[in-house]
Amino acid sequence: YCFRNLERRDYDSVLDYLSGKYVELEQRNVYAKIWVDRERGLMGRRGKLARVLYSTNIGTIPDESYIKVKIGRQNIGKIDEGFLERLRKGDIFVLGGKTYRFLYAKGQTAQVAPSAGPPTVPSWFSEQLPLSFDLAMEIGRFRRLIEERLRNNEEREEILSFIHEYLYVDKNSANSIYEYMKEQYLYAKIPTDKKILVEFYRGFGRKRYIVFHTLFGRRVNDALSRAIAYVISRRERRDVMISLSDNGFYITAGERKIQALRALEDLKGMDLRGVLAKAIDNTEVLARRFRHCATRSLMILRFYKEHRKSVGMQQIGSKILLNFVKRLPGEFSILKEARREVLEDLMDIQHAEEIMDLIRRGGIKIETISTDVPSPFSLNLISQGYMDIMRMEDRMEFIIRMHQAILDRINKNAA
Repeated sequence: YCFRNLERRDYDSVLDYLSGKYVELEQRNVYAKIWVDRERGLMGRRGKLARVLYSTNIGTIPDESYIKVKIGRQNIGKIDEGFLERLRKGDIFVLGGKTYRFLYAKGQTAQVAPSAGPPTVPSWFSEQLPLSFDLAMEIGRFRRLIEERLRNNEEREEILSFIHEYLYVDKNSANSIYEYMKEQYLYAKIPTDKKILVEFYRGFGRKRYIVFHTLFGRRVNDALSRAIAYVISRRERRDVMISLSDNGFYITAGERKIQALRALEDLKGMDLRGVLAKAIDNTEVLARRFRHCATRSLMILRFYKEHRKSVGMQQIGSKILLNFVKRLPGEFSILKEARREVLEDLMDIQHAEEIMDLIRRGGIKIETISTDVPSPFSLNLISQGYMDIMRMEDRMEFIIRMHQAILDRINKNAA
């Protein structure tokens, strides 16, 4: 049964909300939907409209629409609501070939300002599925096996044969994988399922990048990157920018130095779930997810007496409710569910906690390198924002030039 693991206190908390125990919510036009007699173990609908409200508003699929992007009153364009969830104040993104800095969102409108800086958020990949944690760990294991063979100086043909048999790929694919792995091995180190590589790179406008090669999938990396960034921002009193992918993430504060490794060390002694709950507290992602939960739980009515409430008005209403329920005593059930959705559905807090536990116990080692040219594994992650504002022919030229720079460094080190 889908609710077999639901704790009794959570069940009672939902009943408390539905039966109107939180009388303060009536100030926000949220009224009781049912009555509960705990002594006799009975419950039922309350009010003549309860059945109508339920049948016209119930549903698990939230209303979504595009977000208008404006500079003041001037319309710039539209972005997907899922893309807005990823944005934090100060993030720079590309829209219509130009870069804009995100300021804030209200309802279904995002206010931005023109920016001359490079994008910090790559293009939205819509419904592209993240790499699963289990598959990511298997890829990490494959990397480890390749690294062992390179370290043991096995012949090229032996490694190609292993790749062909292990992955069931043709000769051309096996050769591409071999060259990619070998260049990373010769230039830096290969991150694996038992080794996280932290790369300190300075370039692209003198910005300092701290790249965490964490091949655990985008959902786990989302959790880890937000937690580390939150620890940094709290300790150093500054905002940091994050960009992530399935293969890892980077943190940067422009030209300023940040103590990311120290933040990771501090995080070992913290409750990751608690840190992330604080990190998402004032974010767009929590506000949007709370709206979804509020409409499902009938806190916000999409339809009332033949009138339909727009998504924008739903969002404005949910933000007011969100700020209100945060002040309620205890942990309000709908807010708890919104946080759970962010941490467990959008992110992967469970496997992120497993990774942190492995780091604490030494099951995953942390190694560092410093580079003046991005390593082959980090090049795509670091350059993905810049690539969005390049023409296609410029992108190819850029990739070729950067690849040649890596080969030059390898040859220089070998000489």
